[in-house]
Amino acid sequence: MPDRTLTLGEAASQVRSKNAGPFWITLDVFFGSESDYRLVTSSSVLSKQAIGRLYRVDPATVKYFELPDILALKISFPRPVTAGSFQDRDLHGGQQHVPLLGVRLPADGQERQLASRPR
Repeated sequence: MPDRTLTLGEAASQVRSKNAGPFWITLDVFFGSESDYRLVTSSSVLSKQAIGRLYRVDPATVKYFELPDILALKISFPRPVTAGSFQDRDLHGGQQHVPLLGVRLPADGQERQLASRPR
């Protein structure tokens, strides 16, 4: 098997972002299976520290929620600038999920995950 790791964009059925008011961004990550959900939540790839590094925010300000009943994660953090301000490049927060798509997942157990995915 080629040396390739699964990304969050491949494991998740949907990744989106949106405003949570003018001062916060919310990221939603939905999974199509419990195994995909567990693969991500059992690792630290989306920890408060990881989100802080990825989005250049203080990890202490990151809010992280696991929602196992709906196989989803919700992550919120302060916007770098107020929505609608002159410096704002994404008024609706709809493009802020893109950095999450390339996050590499741990290699443990991925052989089964990769083998079952359509190409």
